[in-house]
Amino acid sequence: MFLLHEYDIFWTFLIIASLIPILAFSISGLLAPVSEGPEKLSSYESGIEPMGGAWVQFRIRYYMFALVFVVFDVETVFLYPWAMSFDVLGVSVFIEALIFVLILVVGLVYAWRKGALEWS
Repeated sequence: MFLLHEYDIFWTFLIIASLIPILAFSISGLLAPVSEGPEKLSSYESGIEPMGGAWVQFRIRYYMFALVFVVFDVETVFLYPWAMSFDVLGVSVFIEALIFVLILVVGLVYAWRKGALEWS
């Protein structure tokens, strides 16, 4: 039978975890001094006066490289628990993981052919 009181610890943890940042930001907003002036509103670069404009365009290759890295990093997060319980799961889960890896390999080949992995 589904009993709601079994989740009391979860809800307590969720409420406390939500209240701590809210209280921290509220208290710091009330206690922090507010003084806006030209020095406060100016850019700060390691104690040196900034030179030139702040608008710098990055090439799209940096973002593509980062996206490919994130995809394959997340892949390892998904495959690690599967590898730890491989002997219990059986052949059907092995085939599913193989399809998952094949889809990622197709994406890697696509990114490679598009030149997303080259810096030049």
